[in-house]
Amino acid sequence: MADLTTDLGKLVLKNPVMTASGTFGYGVEYNQYYEISRLGAVVVKGIRMEPSPGNPTPRVAEVTGGMLNAIGLQGPGVEKFLHDDHYMPFLKKSGATVIVNIWGKTQAEYGEVAARLDAESEGIAALEINISCPNVKAGGVAFGTDLKLAAEVVSLVRRSTKLPLITKLSPNVSHIGDFARAVVDAGSDMVSLINTITGMAIDIETRRPRLANRTGGFSGPAVKPIAVRMVYEVAQAVRVPVIGMGGIMNGDDAIEFLLAGASAVAVGTANFVDPYAPLGVIDGINAYLDRHGCASVKEIVGGLRID
Repeated sequence: MADLTTDLGKLVLKNPVMTASGTFGYGVEYNQYYEISRLGAVVVKGIRMEPSPGNPTPRVAEVTGGMLNAIGLQGPGVEKFLHDDHYMPFLKKSGATVIVNIWGKTQAEYGEVAARLDAESEGIAALEINISCPNVKAGGVAFGTDLKLAAEVVSLVRRSTKLPLITKLSPNVSHIGDFARAVVDAGSDMVSLINTITGMAIDIETRRPRLANRTGGFSGPAVKPIAVRMVYEVAQAVRVPVIGMGGIMNGDDAIEFLLAGASAVAVGTANFVDPYAPLGVIDGINAYLDRHGCASVKEIVGGLRID
């Protein structure tokens, strides 16, 4: 069996498969199916300073090739996350490698939540800065689609914590490589992509949007070619580890991202279809490496052949 150890610079994982924020909760429910410590990392739902109720319902709609969601970053707030048994205390006991996704409605809030998590960082392996959620009216994608604002947010968070930083990039931009360079220059140790693509669905009988928020984030198998292309572009643009996601349903999907230049991958929508999906992705990567005589997953990262 190949060595799946994944080196992300300031962060080393037992394997390259993690969960995408917002698709795995805080791991409690999935831990009933298998030990979540078997994953490379668990990336929790977005955390801000105060509790967030999210958007009104309906917030999810199944569509051809995937799903739309407008959950709106519902979460318990940083204090409850740190101390309630359902959140960080549970994750510590699970033995999982934990990455905390953070967001704010203002730049200052990003810095505040990063500083608060830094002060009680035991069990937290890294922070993922969410500047790319399309489903909140303040913060989120507003920062991720403006080069100057993206850099300012990352710089502020960098000054607020010593934890490794991952910046989650928005696909809703024309030149994603520029954004990758901007956040890396501002202090991000890694980048992850893609977040969901803004979409909409209409109920033709009622003539109303299928989501109360009208628009939502589109994810699932149909976005994979777009995600692979963007991961490839970002891997060419920066010299930091890249975490790829977007429509990964099995090991073969993950291999595409690794060949495109991602050092690790995150499984998202597939978790809603099959709670064992991340384990299947790990097994699929192992099978590919064995089939191609690779001793380590590192051998295929960026291994796309252009000739």
